[in-house]
Amino acid sequence: MEKLVVKRFCELSIDELYAILRHRSEIFIVEQDCVYQDLDDMDQGAVHLWIEVDGEMAAYARVLAAGTYLDEVAIGRVIGIRRGQGYGLKIFGYAIDAAVKYYGAKRIKIRSQQQAEHFYEKFGFVRCGEPFMYEGLMHVDMVKENRE
Repeated sequence: MEKLVVKRFCELSIDELYAILRHRSEIFIVEQDCVYQDLDDMDQGAVHLWIEVDGEMAAYARVLAAGTYLDEVAIGRVIGIRRGQGYGLKIFGYAIDAAVKYYGAKRIKIRSQQQAEHFYEKFGFVRCGEPFMYEGLMHVDMVKENRE
């Protein structure tokens, strides 16, 4: 059974926080062979979302208020844990909804790994600037205007 979980940092259990940090480390640091500081002091103010399938985390993202990370409301740390099943697409769609619900986002900005740019284009994000090195990988800033 699939379930969406949405929590602020202070609502996370120790086990939930551990699972989030473990999965982010597995994917962004170990799998992508990228050494960077994942614990960036932004989780405490973020809205954390994940999809659980049969009690296990299948995808995760966090949403940050404008001015916390980027100048606009931002979505980051998007990961698909159960791959090839559409959970990455689902969690990102839920993160866009959360950006509007929790932060009133009229415009959302992301810092995408360059190779994932086409993934975010599916949601209406467009590149705003040139590629740059960030956290050991090439990234591009992208924005989406909410017309709701």
